[in-house]
Amino acid sequence: MTKLILKRIYDKELPEGYRILIDRLWPRGMSKVRAKLDLWAKQIAPSAELRKWFGHDPEKYTEFKKRYLEEIDQNPYTPEFLAEIKSALHKQDVLILYSAKDEEHNNAVVLMEYLNKKI
Repeated sequence: MTKLILKRIYDKELPEGYRILIDRLWPRGMSKVRAKLDLWAKQIAPSAELRKWFGHDPEKYTEFKKRYLEEIDQNPYTPEFLAEIKSALHKQDVLILYSAKDEEHNNAVVLMEYLNKKI
């Protein structure tokens, strides 16, 4: 059975699978060769305005989550993104990759919760 896996792109050892980076900005110090991405889905990332407002402040996380979920629901790219993940899951695990240092309060955690409800 295939599954969605949430991982930080900087982790030393990443499991095998279809690799999707979900950040709007390219991770610092990460080469494209090392990243070995199948998809860079920057369109699904939080808007620049929301990202800057949040600033990875854990105290703003609850409001950030609410606003980001609204953006996902209104994003015209969301159906295509969901279809891509569903298609990949028929063949292999799907790695949702992000670069944030805070592993609990970031857009990837919000997106994974969303995906687990939709897929």
